[in-house]
Amino acid sequence: MTRPIRCCDQSHTEVEAKDLPLCCPTPGMSRWNGHPRVFLKIEETGEARCPYCGTLYALKGGPLKAAGH
Repeated sequence: MTRPIRCCDQSHTEVEAKDLPLCCPTPGMSRWNGHPRVFLKIEETGEARCPYCGTLYALKGGPLKAAGH
C-alpha cells in the first residue's frame, strides 16, 4: 500500500506539464492545507522550491521550450 504524498513531508516531488500551473500544496496532497497555497514558476528552469515548506519540485523532461524558439 502506498502512502499519499503529504505537503511538507517530502523534500522532492516530480510533476508533469499536465500538472501546470503548479501550486504548493498540490490538490492531490493529503495535507492540502499544510500552509497557504503559493503558485510556483517552474516552466523556464524546470525546478521550483516552495518558500513555505522547502519542497523542491522538478518538471519531468526539464524546462518547457517557448513556442517558436
